[in-house]
Amino acid sequence: MTAVTLEQIQGEHDRIGALIEKFKTQSIPTEYRVDAATIPLAAGERLAGPIFKEDGSLDYYLIKLPGEGTDLEWDAAQEYAASRGALLPTLRELALMRTNLRDAFVSEAYRSGEQYEGNSAYAWYQYFLYGYQGNGHKSAALRAVAVRRFVPSVI
Repeated sequence: MTAVTLEQIQGEHDRIGALIEKFKTQSIPTEYRVDAATIPLAAGERLAGPIFKEDGSLDYYLIKLPGEGTDLEWDAAQEYAASRGALLPTLRELALMRTNLRDAFVSEAYRSGEQYEGNSAYAWYQYFLYGYQGNGHKSAALRAVAVRRFVPSVI
């Protein structure tokens, strides 16, 4: 039998400590509960799906209003959505709609309500044919859809 040294014990202790820390930070299986919600939709509206907060909890449901504006500069697109009591979608919302409501869009670029951070003369858009998102000059004539956000009550 070989003798055990303090250095060997300390080395094993450090190794076990590192394993414990790794175990604490690894993903742990969880359950996700989906609460029943009644989402009122007006004629022609389409439910795009849920938007989640960073912690994984439900933030709101995204609803696409019927119709779309065409050949709209960014300011005009904002006015188009506002005239319908709605907003232009964010980039994240456009990506969700491309995934869940692709049949409701033509294969062109749609405006986002988000300005490009690097230059206030530019705004973001979602191109529906290939799925990429980019930014372009606000004066470019693009399509626009209006969306609303439904937050279920907590009563």
